Amino acid sequence: MIKNMEISYIGTESKQEFNANIPIWHGANFELLDLIFPIKFNPEKIKKNRTNLLRYSSFLPIENEENFVSFSEGFTPLIPIKFTNGISAQIKLDFLFPTGSYKDRGSMVLMSKIKSLGIKNITQDSSGNAGASVAAYATKAKINCEVFLPLETPSSKVTQIMAYNAIVKKVNGNRKETAAIAFEAAKANYYASHSFNPFFFQGTKTFAYEVMEQLNWKTPDAIILPAGNGTLLLGCYIGFMEMLQGAAISKIPKLIAVQSENCAPLKYLHADKNFDLQSFTALDTLAEGIAIPNPIRAKQMLEAVQYSKGEIITVSEMEIIKAWKEMASLGYLIEPTSAATIAGLLKYGVGSNQNENLVSLFSGTGLKSMDKIQKMI
Repeated sequence: MIKNMEISYIGTESKQEFNANIPIWHGANFELLDLIFPIKFNPEKIKKNRTNLLRYSSFLPIENEENFVSFSEGFTPLIPIKFTNGISAQIKLDFLFPTGSYKDRGSMVLMSKIKSLGIKNITQDSSGNAGASVAAYATKAKINCEVFLPLETPSSKVTQIMAYNAIVKKVNGNRKETAAIAFEAAKANYYASHSFNPFFFQGTKTFAYEVMEQLNWKTPDAIILPAGNGTLLLGCYIGFMEMLQGAAISKIPKLIAVQSENCAPLKYLHADKNFDLQSFTALDTLAEGIAIPNPIRAKQMLEAVQYSKGEIITVSEMEIIKAWKEMASLGYLIEPTSAATIAGLLKYGVGSNQNENLVSLFSGTGLKSMDKIQKMI
């Protein structure tokens, strides 16, 4: 088991190091932090008697197992699906997590760390799924949680967050404005941000672990992922790099980042590395979960895509609706944001080598977005 003294924060720009066992969430001048986490991934250390995320406890930055805040979640099925355009892929059913989205991967590790630090009050901001996930784990850990949400957040997601005893604060603005207000509130609190806090990515990296186990350690050619704040994209990159450095795999897959055409800041940053994300204006999209006009880890997201020789794909609103309807016709009720990822998979598959082994996911259940779904159908 890794000791906390062996884990440290490091400023993404300054490279200043901080003890990870103190309750901070930023560096000087609110600099983003990454983790220095010296593990050597070894498949033999997977606890195969556990059918949940705790099978990977040897590779998670939580010192004592009693600090884990867990619903026995994880190890979701990986199933083959052949789509109507002839594309085949392996799909992870991450909409089966306790709160209905893959965000529970990150919340499990983040809230376990927060519990171990003795923190009792946290602030979060979200378009819905991350807020619900963090709120659920917070109430299980008996930690007070406030969640800032855009005014247009689907009512089912707001209700879910309130059900977990979180304090909901609606912001009359878009996702970017909501994050800015939550950020100010968090200066007097602990910011349990799924994009700001690097412990969240230590949970989402388990997606990569599970995929490799389920594919018998045969690396897929490409993984198609949602790209809003990049929590799953960066988590996958971390997980695959750990397995590569531990010699468990010999290459990492191409990471394909999917964004809505109406909110595609990575596309512009990829075309011009000096593009000012602060000036980017997004249009409304059905895929509100990835409608992040100024992702704070955009450069890291782009670096992960480029290192893996991946690409950025954008999808239209009509492509999102078409993908959603196809999944519904197969019996899968997914949320529109999840349908955007599937639309990206279908678009990527048409232009790729037809022999490629593709992996993607259902990132969130449609039960979270019934108001939008009612309008679509």
